[in-house]
Amino acid sequence: MGSVEAYDGTTVIAVDRAALIREDWVADAACKGQTHLFFPPLAERPQARVRREAQARVLCASCPVELQCRGFARTNREYGLWGGESEEERHLAGFTVAAPIGVRARSVSCA
Repeated sequence: MGSVEAYDGTTVIAVDRAALIREDWVADAACKGQTHLFFPPLAERPQARVRREAQARVLCASCPVELQCRGFARTNREYGLWGGESEEERHLAGFTVAAPIGVRARSVSCA
């Protein structure tokens, strides 16, 4: 097993690097068919997000590929909840997405 490192150089999780690249671990994921729990709908309220993510974390906690999933999200800068970890939690661990939600520029079109 290799390790995935945070940008500050600290080792944060030990996973099989080949599994992160192959993505065949997805076939064993407990979340299949439940994507609505892992990605927010438009204009989701904070209380609804807490409830949705709590349900997703229950699935993640029992998932046999939780570590591969988390490592994949960290390596590929994914949005949403992956491997029991939110974007904010990945950011705090030293991993960020390219354009964090709420920070990216909004386009305005004039008619």
